[in-house]
Amino acid sequence: MKYCSICGASIRYEIPEGDNRKRHICISCGFIHYQNPKIIAGCIPAWEESILLCRRAIEPRLGLWTVPAGFMEQGETLSEAASRETWEEATAEVELDGVHTIITIPHISHVQVLFRAHLKEPKFSPGYESLETKLFNETEIPWNELAFETVHRALHLYFTDKHQGNFKTHIEDYIKPTA
Repeated sequence: MKYCSICGASIRYEIPEGDNRKRHICISCGFIHYQNPKIIAGCIPAWEESILLCRRAIEPRLGLWTVPAGFMEQGETLSEAASRETWEEATAEVELDGVHTIITIPHISHVQVLFRAHLKEPKFSPGYESLETKLFNETEIPWNELAFETVHRALHLYFTDKHQGNFKTHIEDYIKPTA
């Protein structure tokens, strides 16, 4: 950040009085520009014994599979965001069954929240961000073609819970492995 979005003056990067970390501060009006993590909302949509996945039509990870999810918008609830993303990516309507996974991803300042959900009916097709949509049972999921490690983890936890007959809410941190 170089310029203040309030008055257009230059920004300095330092610890404000009474704070404990560096922030972007306007040199003219003194406005402190807080930068907070982005929330990714989505769901694991089920139909009978299968899960609906989307093949990504956009970067990052173009061509790989994921659950329908994306950035939460201003003015919407977490559940509205998850349902909207499912419609945008898979033109599917879901009923949310509860939060399944919350994964913080600190190296990119994201928090991913995925709900368990079920399709209202088995009608879906690729939305504008998807190349393909398809139902997969657990043995058919393209585990080596999943777009994100956090989605891989969430699906693993989902099927573990399903086999145990007890869905829980999982809260984890994803720390990117170093080379």
